[in-house]
Amino acid sequence: MDGTVDGSALRPVTPIGLVASELAAALEELGPDADVPEAVLARLRRAHELAAGLEPYLGRATTPASGALRRLAERTVAEDWGVGPLEAEMLSGHVEGRFLALLVGVTGARRVLEVGLFTGYSALAMAEALPADGTLVACEVDDRAAAFARAALDEAPAGDRVTVVVGPAQATLDDLARAGDRFDLVFLDADKAGYAGYLDQLLDHDLLAPGGLVCADNTLLQGEPYAEGGPTSANGRAIAEFNRAVAEDPRLEQVVLPLRDGLTLIRRVDDR
Repeated sequence: MDGTVDGSALRPVTPIGLVASELAAALEELGPDADVPEAVLARLRRAHELAAGLEPYLGRATTPASGALRRLAERTVAEDWGVGPLEAEMLSGHVEGRFLALLVGVTGARRVLEVGLFTGYSALAMAEALPADGTLVACEVDDRAAAFARAALDEAPAGDRVTVVVGPAQATLDDLARAGDRFDLVFLDADKAGYAGYLDQLLDHDLLAPGGLVCADNTLLQGEPYAEGGPTSANGRAIAEFNRAVAEDPRLEQVVLPLRDGLTLIRRVDDR
């Protein structure tokens, strides 16, 4: 997300958002009477301006979200998620949602798979871009998140294109493979330690249609994979290893985009 939903602030979770937060903290600590050359302060203020303004500007310059998506985002932020693995900051949000919808359109995808639904924002964004007979299968392991998403999807015009499957994604992918399902577009946004295994399942079990595209979210994970000193969290280490494995896999070609918290587009080399 761009950091806010109708004025409700979210903590920064993207590399550029964290840069802006660090610069703001540094300027506050220096204070107005800091014994620092004015030219240095001016550079710090300019750097903060460039970092803090980027994501809000991207949101303003991107095609607006539908009313259904705005309502879903607002409900997610208003929900009390308590202490645990779920938090409002997990939303894909406006710009990434529009990007995924654009991918659906330009690839002509009719069958989409999402691994990791949360409250359904990215699923609904892609569903809105599908043709009338298009379908999206969304895997979610958390009962609460799945119920929240299904309730929101039931109220959205395109929500009936989404089938929510609750349970471990690995088992769901196995079931889909046995059923002979294949997908034109796959969005990975689940447990980071599972990414490598999910990608292998997609490739090894022929779940990806010829010319199909895989999009993996959070592949810059708050800067951990590339920041000096290396990853500091289990998720950071998992993403760093996933990025390395993808880059070294001769079956694949990929590009990492600095969109929100990082989005990697992957496809098979032999599908070119």
